[in-house]
Amino acid sequence: MSRIRHTASIRPRHVAGTALLLVVTAVLAWPTVSIWGAWLGWNPAQADLLAQMLSTVLPDYAWTSLLVCLGVAVGVVVLGAGSALLVTMYRFPGRRWLEWALLLPLAMPAYVVAYAYTDFLQFSGPLQVGLRQALGWQGALWPDVRSVWGAVLVFSVTLYPYVYLLVRTALSEQASHLLDAARLLGASHWRQIRTVALPLARPAMAAGTALALMETLADYGVSSYFGIQTFTAGIYKAWLAMDMPLVAGQLATVLLAVVVVLLHLEKRAQSRMRYASARASRPRAAAATGTPPHGTYLLLALGLLPVLLGFVLPSLILLHSWLADPLPVQWERFAGWGLNSLRLASITAVLAVALALLLAARNRLAASVWSRLFSRVIGLGYAIPGAVVVVGILLPMSLLQGQGWPVSLTWLVTGTSAGLVWAYLVRFCSVAMQSVDSGYSRIPSAFDESSRTLGVTGWRLLQGVHWPLLRRSTLAAALLVFVDVMKELPATLVLRPFNSDTLAVVAYQLARDERLGEAALPALALVLVGLIPVLLLHQGMRTDHADRPSLGLP
Repeated sequence: MSRIRHTASIRPRHVAGTALLLVVTAVLAWPTVSIWGAWLGWNPAQADLLAQMLSTVLPDYAWTSLLVCLGVAVGVVVLGAGSALLVTMYRFPGRRWLEWALLLPLAMPAYVVAYAYTDFLQFSGPLQVGLRQALGWQGALWPDVRSVWGAVLVFSVTLYPYVYLLVRTALSEQASHLLDAARLLGASHWRQIRTVALPLARPAMAAGTALALMETLADYGVSSYFGIQTFTAGIYKAWLAMDMPLVAGQLATVLLAVVVVLLHLEKRAQSRMRYASARASRPRAAAATGTPPHGTYLLLALGLLPVLLGFVLPSLILLHSWLADPLPVQWERFAGWGLNSLRLASITAVLAVALALLLAARNRLAASVWSRLFSRVIGLGYAIPGAVVVVGILLPMSLLQGQGWPVSLTWLVTGTSAGLVWAYLVRFCSVAMQSVDSGYSRIPSAFDESSRTLGVTGWRLLQGVHWPLLRRSTLAAALLVFVDVMKELPATLVLRPFNSDTLAVVAYQLARDERLGEAALPALALVLVGLIPVLLLHQGMRTDHADRPSLGLP
């Protein structure tokens, strides 16, 4: 009888919790679902417009995006897998330092690297001018960096850590005993790499490449600054320049479908990695062997090359541009931009962590099919491009306003920071969820059982047992979301209220106006902030080697 009363008293709370999670999930999933409504207004005029686009701009969008993705896929695999093989298979001075130095390009937003390399590699840049003066050559020494190959270079040197992290983890966890066996059987070093290491690392390479391609398709800063016609640039052009919201929504659905396919491939590759790890023995240190006869300095130089291209050289270029600019820095305006960025990032970080704790606690204490489904739906947000989120928010607002709805409804989203925070939560709530879930996975279920035996349940259990053990994961989640919001460009560029520019927006606008010296300071500020998740990631890999990065990476 007492059990029946207890169940009856708990059921309303469970129903209320499920209803709250349903509302939160609906709000965060609404921008993604709403873009499919662009196809509901299908009419002959819409069909004619789409047919014109199919015969003019859409093939260029598709072809350019395909070329960029193919180039980036090759680039991140070569740089990422090559770096991972180098630090796990060889022993040379500076290897331990190089292991975390290879993470530094994660701190560089791709559009910031694009600004730096454009000034450095263009016809009038210092590199070409110096080579022409030293060698007596004439004309351009290479094609314009503002092209497809320049975008491939920028994305490759900034996104290869996705592949590097996953391949390094896979080799460290799975390949040690197998490489030892191959070595005892007399296999040469190259044969060990070709027949053992690379096959084991293939799922990690696929997962890392899928993550890099999702970031590539979601980019707007690089494609807009370089003037290349990708799908993301086409979405913003259709919305802002051509004033065709329905067309922008239809293009967004195509981009979303491609991202969903890449996400499926990434999840499938991750599951293969987990399966292989489950079959493997207890992980131990990477099986690094002696250096080959080529010498240690060659290995160190090869390992430093991605770091130099993805972090050191862009940072030096930006620093030189800032110091060489004769214009005085307007510190008051810079402080205003920084405060806007800090305000938006802080609000989003607090809300994202609160939602992540709510979902994680519900899955821990009263898991159900619905709570797991809600977590999966919200967890897809990081894979959704910012352009899709923006169109998903603005398209219903424009349609409602066209139907005579009050202007105050749309003003709340477009005229205040509410729309921005909404878009940020859609994209980055999954980052907080991953970190909090990782913290919960380290809390043994025996703690919960012992607490219930002592009569500690519900809120007291969360406050007294879970929270002290979740402080580190919660802080990491807040910092990761904070940094991601600071660097976010596409959503901020469109949804920001009037006179509330952020560091990312200002850096983009100044660089677009060819004022790189003025853009260098906010770009450097973003780089310094971006170092926070790199340090967190390095510390996490040192304390818990078994953690595997996934969509929650910055």
